[in-house]
Amino acid sequence: MKMIDTYRPATHVAALLLATCSSGALAQDGDRVPPRDDILVVGRGGGALDRPSATGSRLGLTPLELPASVATVDGDAIRARGDLTVVEAVSRAPGITAAANAGNGNTALAARGFVGQGSVLQLVDGIRLFPVAGTITFPTDPWTVERIEVLTGPASVLYGQGALGGAVNVVSRAPSESARDDAELSYGAQDTWHVAAGTGGPLVEQLGYRLDASYRRSDGWVDRGDNHSLALSGALRFAPSERLTVMLRGDYGDVTPMRYWGTPLIDGRLDSRNRRRNYNVADADIRFRDDRQTLVAEWKVSDAVTLTNAAYRLASKRSWYDLESYAWAPAAGRPNGVIERSDNLGIVQDIAQYGDQASVKLSAPLGGGLANDLVLGAEVNRVNLRYSNNFAVADQADAVDPFDFAPGTLEDRAATLPRYRTITTEWSIFGEDRLRLSRRLSLVGGFRYEEDGVRRRNILYDAAGAPAGEANAFSGGAREKRFRDATWRVGTVYQPAQSISLYAQYATGVDPVGTLTTFTTSATQFAFTNAKGDQIEAGAKAALLGGRVNVTLAGYRIVKNDLVAQRVTNGPLEQIGRQSSKGIEAALLLALAAGFSIEANGTVLDARFDDLLTGDADLSSNTPPDVPERAGNLWLTWESRRGVRAQAGLRHVGARFVDSTNSARVPAYTVADGGLSFALTPALAADVRVYNLFDTRYVTSTYGAAQWLLGRPRSLDVALRARL
Repeated sequence: MKMIDTYRPATHVAALLLATCSSGALAQDGDRVPPRDDILVVGRGGGALDRPSATGSRLGLTPLELPASVATVDGDAIRARGDLTVVEAVSRAPGITAAANAGNGNTALAARGFVGQGSVLQLVDGIRLFPVAGTITFPTDPWTVERIEVLTGPASVLYGQGALGGAVNVVSRAPSESARDDAELSYGAQDTWHVAAGTGGPLVEQLGYRLDASYRRSDGWVDRGDNHSLALSGALRFAPSERLTVMLRGDYGDVTPMRYWGTPLIDGRLDSRNRRRNYNVADADIRFRDDRQTLVAEWKVSDAVTLTNAAYRLASKRSWYDLESYAWAPAAGRPNGVIERSDNLGIVQDIAQYGDQASVKLSAPLGGGLANDLVLGAEVNRVNLRYSNNFAVADQADAVDPFDFAPGTLEDRAATLPRYRTITTEWSIFGEDRLRLSRRLSLVGGFRYEEDGVRRRNILYDAAGAPAGEANAFSGGAREKRFRDATWRVGTVYQPAQSISLYAQYATGVDPVGTLTTFTTSATQFAFTNAKGDQIEAGAKAALLGGRVNVTLAGYRIVKNDLVAQRVTNGPLEQIGRQSSKGIEAALLLALAAGFSIEANGTVLDARFDDLLTGDADLSSNTPPDVPERAGNLWLTWESRRGVRAQAGLRHVGARFVDSTNSARVPAYTVADGGLSFALTPALAADVRVYNLFDTRYVTSTYGAAQWLLGRPRSLDVALRARL
């Protein structure tokens, strides 16, 4: 397939940056916009290099003190830009792109050449989420987000298996020391509504609270694309003393996403005539529900000793009932051909996840300019899963006209029955250490030992479809598959000045083969181990002129071994493959004169299979699917002294191959967004937001080689925002 030509935005972005910088010097104390305290003022994640990052380390270090790439996307900035989902928000961070579709919960990401829930780990408030069949559906709404922190590169030493590409940590809004109430009401294209409110602050001297609620609904941008979601969040923080805090929080999400699995190519290309067609059946139903509680306690025993414990429970129920696969085919007497529909899937996942994480931090001056910080801890997790499907029944298939058809309904929905149960357990011990050798030089290292186990039982049925008991699904009488992995990292940071860092790091990591919680335990897969990898990274960071200039630059190489490969057709599957990526990531924030600011980031990488065989095909030197080798973001903001803010941004994602054979690829795209905000009063603003200004037809993800998910067309939304 020939790739659709697109322009290269790098030249345009560079020219725009130069033009903006040349039009005015960096803001100095005499020409900066005076500090304001009104609704237009938002935080900017790019200025967080000197603030502690909970994601990059448990030691309380800032990104300047870490030998790793850590970026922050501020929650207020997310809401001011109008990002509709957490994935939209986090993909504005350096090196992160979306690989989301309804099958993975619309949450999968790509980072540094690696894709999906098995390589890019997702966390909430520092606690990992265990995917089921490659799916995660929580958190559900950016309204409840305080900030999103991104650690690119291996994070297994901090969080365990499934983090070779990186880790994304969504930090929830929490009680604050001062009262804050905010709300939003918006309406726009595709009959899109958003109603949200939040309140928080102190109840009494030692007790604070935070409550948030957000409801969204839309008709979507395809036929029968209606969708809606509800997110609720609440937290209480009790601080009986300056040294002890206890926080209890609960979160709930209920999402019915678009029942849209993509637009099939017609004769090998996108056809504008079916841009809004949805080939799913009329009674398709997808729903994700997540209910989470956490209890976190922190006790500063002394200036040298801090104890922390976090316990949680997450219950999830996810269901899919729909017809998911569509392929165009020529047909006699049908000049437009037909769309062949298949895969009437019914899937239900019932999940209960529990865990506890405890750690102690020890800080000590060693004299002579030396100092040491050490964290030691342990973590346990358990995931109970009941997995239902209809895979045992005959497939529903038909052929419809590409442009004029009756969607029809599902057949035999009742055949979706519980098929197996798994119990997944994990325990680990971990440690991190920072040895400060001098005011300028420090060493940072860490280790983790982890054991994961999965036990699976199949649920049997008799000829009449009645439950007939459970059978052990493990071959050879084995009752459990266990994985044992040790990972570590070591790095050094040199700071020629307090606001400038040069660093280098070596880190190891592990990824599961498939998804741990749905490990099949077949005779072949039972012998597999986790895939192992390592990374070398070096870079520089600087926060200059009081944070008005922030620059980060990183170069890296990651190698992942033990990929599943097949030497010959019909031969055994073996862990003999290897994959690698090398690249550069950069980010820049400039606060200019007269209220102008620029945030820009970009990544260039080379990802490939170094050694991969599938049957008689040698895929070595091919690019892994869903991996763009070019990506970048640019965001310009202007704030006036008279309560007006204008903002505009570009999001660029490079071309991606749709499969490992590299038989076809999705074209690159660049989408422009923007908005105007007017402060009607210091506490009330009106926003006008434009998405996809030039109505670019772009592909956000794929579901099969010739079934592409299209992004939102040009849309205009208006909003009222209040903050007290």
